[in-house]
Amino acid sequence: MTGRVVSRPAIWLALLLWAMLLPLAGASARAAGPAPQDRRCFASGTRAETLASLAAAPARWDCGRPDYTLSGERAFLRFALDPAQPQPHYLVAVRGALVAVRVLVIDADGATRERTYRSDQLTPAYINGFFKVALPAIGPQSRTVVVAFDLPTSRMTLGQARLAVDDPGDTPAGHRLLILLAALCGMLVMPLMFNAAFYRILRERFVLWHSALVISLLLTILAKSGLSRELVDLPVMALSGLTTLIFGLSVASGIMFAHTFIEPGKLRPGIRRALPWAARWALFTSAFHAGFPFVLRAVQSDLYYFAYLPVLALLLWTLADALARGSRAAKFQLAGWAPLLSVGAIRIVTGLVPTLTATDAMPLFYFGCVFEVLATTLGVADRFMAMKDQRDIARTEARVLERLTERDALTGLFNRRVIEGRFAQLRGEGFTTLALLDLDHFKAVNDAFGHAVGDRVLQAVAAALEPDEDTLVLRMGGEEFLLLLRGGSAIQRAEARRQAITARVARDVEGLDRPQTASMGLVDVPRDAAPVAGFTELYARADQLLYDAKQAGRNRTISEKMTLFSAHRRNRRKTDRRKAAA
Repeated sequence: MTGRVVSRPAIWLALLLWAMLLPLAGASARAAGPAPQDRRCFASGTRAETLASLAAAPARWDCGRPDYTLSGERAFLRFALDPAQPQPHYLVAVRGALVAVRVLVIDADGATRERTYRSDQLTPAYINGFFKVALPAIGPQSRTVVVAFDLPTSRMTLGQARLAVDDPGDTPAGHRLLILLAALCGMLVMPLMFNAAFYRILRERFVLWHSALVISLLLTILAKSGLSRELVDLPVMALSGLTTLIFGLSVASGIMFAHTFIEPGKLRPGIRRALPWAARWALFTSAFHAGFPFVLRAVQSDLYYFAYLPVLALLLWTLADALARGSRAAKFQLAGWAPLLSVGAIRIVTGLVPTLTATDAMPLFYFGCVFEVLATTLGVADRFMAMKDQRDIARTEARVLERLTERDALTGLFNRRVIEGRFAQLRGEGFTTLALLDLDHFKAVNDAFGHAVGDRVLQAVAAALEPDEDTLVLRMGGEEFLLLLRGGSAIQRAEARRQAITARVARDVEGLDRPQTASMGLVDVPRDAAPVAGFTELYARADQLLYDAKQAGRNRTISEKMTLFSAHRRNRRKTDRRKAAA
């Protein structure tokens, strides 16, 4: 039933999300836009080479399908300018660790203008994790732009670099994209509130890991989109490293969410044990790549992508194994992870295959972030309802079992366990009269008529004692019963119940040749007379009075209203009784 309730809203929400995110993909594409000047060539060299000398060496340039290698200290891009097209004003490239960017503009008459930007002078752009730099002045005679990246660490920075007429964030398409991204960030806040409500009721670790995943994805969108600039102005290098760290946190949180979210018994134990190690590996890989980007610069980007291949494989294996074992949670994770796993596959493949242009698939990533959170939030809600139902059933069963253990199976009355643990509470509620009742010559009934008749006698006695809201009745064992009463007429009500036993047994049990009577010892102890008196002490005193009633000829009540509780008096009476018995 729960699955049908959750799945229908999931379908409608998914369709609604598609409708919202299709404009996002279009806006992102328009914001990124085709470069107005995209005739480019690539070259690699040392930092000792000047841009002008390399621009004058046409044999050095690869202008077909360039292989953007990182083998050289400096990577060069050459853009041919078309005078018939709007002239660019900015260089835009994907953020990544590097030392500096140098830009050279060459006019038709050979005149040049050059600018150099250190890494801390680069400006984060508002779209898709890019940075921008202003080009030197470009006029009608400008024909070539040469860009040098000192010690670049990502082929994506080179492959997606382009010249732009306007600041991508200041275009109408860029503004629409930012508005949509801000709206998506707002959507990601809602699951955090749901999780806070869920965790107050069910303190399960998967709720915390899901919250960590939502927060990391929210931070990723903020950092990659440039919305973070509205909150804090960080250098491009810091943003690049922070984005890498947040990505590792996202992967680790997603892995640990799966580790704790997939139901027990629905995942191979070896896979479940491997997941925390994969989370640690993702954190280590991202931290190393962010903290030491230049250690193995030429191959570090490839090693970074290679490092995530086993993580991606383990996640796919996890989903396959959990689904094969009938995991309901895995169905939600499959729906949520599909876009992000696709993004991961695209990044790894394009990052490792030299003939492909490296891409981070950001429009799909934005969609994947929100869809993942939506699907897994529905999964958390579904799991929450299932666990709540299981908990409620368990509590109900526990209460039933507790009642069974607190009730005498033969008479249905409470047993001794009830009174011993709650006596102080009951006294505080006004139950200050305790009566101990024992059937007279009951053993003779069992001997003469059998235990079946004796059981019917006990049931009739229980009916005669009539428990109500002011009278608790317990069977202490055998033929002994205890009454706990409150109210001004407690003594009279206890005596009336004792006397009612004979008539009730005669009516309910046929074949008895003798009346069934009972003796009772009753003690009334107001709280102000003995505020600390416990059950053991009062029970012992009532037992003494019951003994006195038996000694006085049975079928009677001996009562006492105590004004001061005295342990010495009780001990003395016990000694006298032992002497009399001897």
